[in-house]
Amino acid sequence: MLHRVLLNSPQTVARRSARRTGLILLLGLPVLLSACSNLGVQPWERDLLAKPSMQLTTSAVESAADDHTYFSKEAATGGRSFGGGGCGCN
Repeated sequence: MLHRVLLNSPQTVARRSARRTGLILLLGLPVLLSACSNLGVQPWERDLLAKPSMQLTTSAVESAADDHTYFSKEAATGGRSFGGGGCGCN
């Protein structure tokens, strides 16, 4: 009976819980850190990303027209590289 009381005492339960938490952190930390180990573009992948079909906008004129429409409707923000609001009062 005394053996069961000692195994289930609050100190023993707290120690077991701390060990379990430490073990989970010890095993989980390498997994979390290895998830970010492959960031970036490899040199052999850069040729695929440099193709014109991978660009967000294919035409500079189309991009400028889209920007003008967006910033004219927004009215609270300025353009990309110039000051002023959307009201046209630069």
